[in-house]
Amino acid sequence: MSLAQQQELESKYVMGTFARKPVEFVSGNGMTLTDDKGKQYLDFIGGIGVISLGHCAPALVKTLQEQTAKLMHVSNYYYIEHRGEVAEKLSNILGGTADAGEPIEWKTFFSNSGAESNECAIKLARLYAKRFGNGGSTIVTITNSFHGRTLATLAATAQPLKQEAFKPLPGGFVDVPQNDVAALEAAFANHDVCAVILEVVQGESGVHPCSQEYMEAVRRLTSENKALMICDEVQCGMYRCGVPFAFQHYGVTPDIVAMAKGIAGGMPMGACAVRAEVADAFGPGDHGTTFGGSCLAIAAANCVLDELGREGEIERIEAAGEHLAERLTALPHAKEVRGLGLMRAVEFDDSIDAPALVLAALNAPQGLVLNYTGAHTLRFLPPLIATNADIDAMADQLEKLIEA
Repeated sequence: MSLAQQQELESKYVMGTFARKPVEFVSGNGMTLTDDKGKQYLDFIGGIGVISLGHCAPALVKTLQEQTAKLMHVSNYYYIEHRGEVAEKLSNILGGTADAGEPIEWKTFFSNSGAESNECAIKLARLYAKRFGNGGSTIVTITNSFHGRTLATLAATAQPLKQEAFKPLPGGFVDVPQNDVAALEAAFANHDVCAVILEVVQGESGVHPCSQEYMEAVRRLTSENKALMICDEVQCGMYRCGVPFAFQHYGVTPDIVAMAKGIAGGMPMGACAVRAEVADAFGPGDHGTTFGGSCLAIAAANCVLDELGREGEIERIEAAGEHLAERLTALPHAKEVRGLGLMRAVEFDDSIDAPALVLAALNAPQGLVLNYTGAHTLRFLPPLIATNADIDAMADQLEKLIEA
């Protein structure tokens, strides 16, 4: 079906919650997407950080084909193959050591999305505080954060423009500026804090990493106050920043890690991993999901974790990320480049209209799939298979568009 036909049908029958770009993608391979007319595009947003192994990665396609023919869903009332294995793999790559020097064991709740993973984290933090912690209920969030679009995760998303239309929102959240240790200390002094939730690298605000000092302060203050540290790694996790999880760049270990996006390479999936002693606050019936951890999602995640866990992958992703940062820094009118690994943003001066540039890149003869997060900001979340040649092709084309 053509783009024009899709546009007509969607305008009539699909809720208008997205301002879609004028293109219909019908197939993909690696770093490349193909539209209904056969035009190819180099993809540097990767389904918003989802397509970790590239489009239609052979290993993932084979895994899903085999699992689809075998069993797709039976619900969480029963055991299925590989669920325990995937949880064990997550525990191993999350790592960390407890106060006694013993390795930390993590337990995982499997969900369908990042918002659900964060909902799980929020519920568990409050339940843990009531049963074993300090009895508090306030969760500290970070200004300009993004944690999801359910009512609770929207309340945790400290962006008034996104919240206003949906008030009243659930209470119990207070936000402080990113990397402001004094404001964080004041929040603990003035509220009954049970947890701090933060994106180690804020994504939707334009790729803003937390500072070393701030991450250490969050860990210190939560530990001193018997509160929990929650890292929302939905966008910055799953090897996106090189290491398996972005918090591992900082030498601190949180209590809860929310993840989704790239964990299953394109299959809808999320996970909330929790230190075992905290996870045990949940009992049967305290939380649940119909589709979370389905046979298909688990099979996909198992494949993705194996592929990304291969020797040399971390170093390759980090090297590609450094090359991307270098090429973005060299672009005309670039003021600042931020991020880690293959999660980067370039901030241009006021002469560059980022939304217009994204549309021009899409319409260029060699199409580029790009993303803007602000009037002068582009964000890059390419598939983790991106090579220097892919990055150079994108940057060369982008430079021409800027200078046109």
